[in-house]
Amino acid sequence: MATLKGKTLFITGASRGIGLAIAKRAAADGARIAIAAKTAEPHKHLPGTIYTAAEEIEKAGGKALPLIVDIRDEGMVKDAVAQTVATFGGIDICINNASAISLTGTESTEMKRWDLMHSINARGTFLVSKTCIPHLKKAANPHVLMLSPPLDMRPKWFAPHVAYTMAKYGMSLCVLGMAEEFRNDGVAFNALWPRTAIATAAVEFALGGDAMIKGSRTVEILSDAAHLILTKPAREFTGNFIIDDTFLYEHGVRDFEKYRVDPSRKLFPDFFVPESATPPPGVKETLATTMIGA
Repeated sequence: MATLKGKTLFITGASRGIGLAIAKRAAADGARIAIAAKTAEPHKHLPGTIYTAAEEIEKAGGKALPLIVDIRDEGMVKDAVAQTVATFGGIDICINNASAISLTGTESTEMKRWDLMHSINARGTFLVSKTCIPHLKKAANPHVLMLSPPLDMRPKWFAPHVAYTMAKYGMSLCVLGMAEEFRNDGVAFNALWPRTAIATAAVEFALGGDAMIKGSRTVEILSDAAHLILTKPAREFTGNFIIDDTFLYEHGVRDFEKYRVDPSRKLFPDFFVPESATPPPGVKETLATTMIGA
């Protein structure tokens, strides 16, 4: 079985949620994780800090380096990458997971919120990737993974929240461009996106509480999919926009019930999933007719 043993991962926003789940899955192989996130003190609504994440990662079998990083700050990103290289000897994998969301229409989107989403989602992803690339070029099987959607340009994804869609698609545009730019260097760039809502504290807090969580899948569906992506040959697998369950099904997974928080509830479909991304057999029947947050 392919493994991430001995690999060094630099993961943004890994103090909780999806980023932490991907880190723990890699840690189970014996990977080394740089946790690049802002949360050094407990958030009043969201559990987890870089230090509690480090404890969980080491308990899972990996080594952890907690780093206080605001990815909007170029100096902090450069320092964090340098500290990771000094501590672990290099970087094999960069995961751009940190993201900001505001599902507001044009007239109700304050410019400070627009700036926040674009500075974290688009600019932050570009900056972190750019800073890691010189080290990734030296790695044996280097990967960059964005937690961002396929570039489906249907107006329905833009009309309700133009600012958020622009910012989130900025992450995916990095995949589109950088995969080709660094193809000859052997650095893979791919995007991973969930078909359904994912049960995280941030989703519960921002998008609908307990009812939303019960209609979600667990973070493990994304950590399992990410592990498969990151263990593929980088020179052969790049420039892909991946939907979690379709990708897992293509790689032999047949039990998707294990990822449901509450099997008695319909799953909320996530934004940005193209109509062409056919669900695995049996999954369509579990999907609700309304999307996440609707």
